[in-house]
Amino acid sequence: MTNITAEMVKNLREKTGAGMMDCKMALNENKGDVEASVDWLRKKGKMKAAKKATRTAAEGLVGVASAAGRGALVEVNSETDFVARNHDFQTFVHQAAHSALEEEGILERLMARPLNGKSSVSETLTALIAKIGENMSVRRAAALSVSPGVVATYVHNAVQPHLGKIGVLVALKSTANADKLMALGRQLAMHIAAAHPLALTPDALDPDTVRRERAIYADQARQQGKPENLIEKMVEGRMRKFHEESVLTSQIFVVDGETPIAKVIESASKEFGAPVQITGFVRFAVGEGIEKEETDFAAEVKAAAGH
Repeated sequence: MTNITAEMVKNLREKTGAGMMDCKMALNENKGDVEASVDWLRKKGKMKAAKKATRTAAEGLVGVASAAGRGALVEVNSETDFVARNHDFQTFVHQAAHSALEEEGILERLMARPLNGKSSVSETLTALIAKIGENMSVRRAAALSVSPGVVATYVHNAVQPHLGKIGVLVALKSTANADKLMALGRQLAMHIAAAHPLALTPDALDPDTVRRERAIYADQARQQGKPENLIEKMVEGRMRKFHEESVLTSQIFVVDGETPIAKVIESASKEFGAPVQITGFVRFAVGEGIEKEETDFAAEVKAAAGH
């Protein structure tokens, strides 16, 4: 039998918002598997909606760089937010973002690229770690390009221009006026930062995510005692709601709170006098999906003092 510790229960409770006993039961039922326990709690209706998103805990910054028809994002993690405010760290993230733009967002090429014609990004990071005395990593990079059209950018919680906690790229393909496209693109990027869509269209959703959602909705309906001939209809209704919440083109524009993004693009095409198409988007949030190790500060002090 899997030993379910108080720390495991605490972590699951923080992640889901469910009660302590429900979390313990979920972990026992699923032999300590956290993701399976999350699904179990959802099926039982024990999970609070406000806690559904994956908790983010790692520190660092997202850097953004752009040029005509191109844009790139890079996430650089640090152990503490104090280091994220360090001038040398911020300079490195800024330079790494511009290198990512030149290397088309390919992480391996980015790490090997020389900075200012000198050491590579990887070597520069190693030197920065030695100087600051805290572990750091270039976690991921991405880039978008489009022609004709623009790649708009947005940084949320910016600490410096083009550096912040959330970075977004959105590519708009069109022959319309570039300034108008950029203004629209920035609004869409702000929407993406706030609404966190999972995909551009329903077809682009991860198949495993779709299967998982359908299975959870079906189990929820069975636990409510619904007959099998109605369950599929209920699942389809729930999936339509899932698409409205998770697919960019189906989401309601946060700027006006009433227009689906697909309609926003349709209206812009008419207003600009040329078709406008969203060809892609990327959203990076610092520490997304990373659980930060919790430490007992008092215990660390005692250990450092030799007790």
